[in-house]
Amino acid sequence: DEPNMLPANASHQVGVGGFVINDQMEVLVVQEKYHGSSLDGVWKLPTGFILASEEIYTGASREVKEETGVDTEFVDVVAFRHAHNVAFQKSDLFFICMLRPVSSEIKIDETEIQAAKWMPLEEFVKQPFIQEDHMFQKIMDICIQRLRKCYCGLTPHHVVSKFDDRTSTLYYNVAEPEDVNCSAA
Repeated sequence: DEPNMLPANASHQVGVGGFVINDQMEVLVVQEKYHGSSLDGVWKLPTGFILASEEIYTGASREVKEETGVDTEFVDVVAFRHAHNVAFQKSDLFFICMLRPVSSEIKIDETEIQAAKWMPLEEFVKQPFIQEDHMFQKIMDICIQRLRKCYCGLTPHHVVSKFDDRTSTLYYNVAEPEDVNCSAA
């Protein structure tokens, strides 16, 4: 006899972006085939939505593989964004994940990607699109601090809660903020 307090449908979508950097300090970047005019000529990180019942770390590696053909290993979540009324009028959780490349040969998904390449980090960061966007500037600052071992991201840990006796993935930082020895990509 009481009103149902559950949302009518999912209120959030979850996206991932893969910051993949190799030993030559080159970032794996893509140009999307279908995009707004503000993204013409822009090289960006591979991104996408995670699938139902997919872990963030699995989704990030899968999206990079699907778009570029490059195999990766998850390192950590370096940051995430929460925005409202994004695509489909949903709130959006977007996780920036640092990934270590396990392969380097690029083979693009031609249905959604126009081009992909390894771009020097310095060149990637200097793009006007990144320089003029406060959020992307901050994301790149965080990723660079992570590479310098001055910042430690969130790593997945499987835990069981007495609340429901189910295994969940809890992302947290195991290093103290002052610990400059956290392992980087």
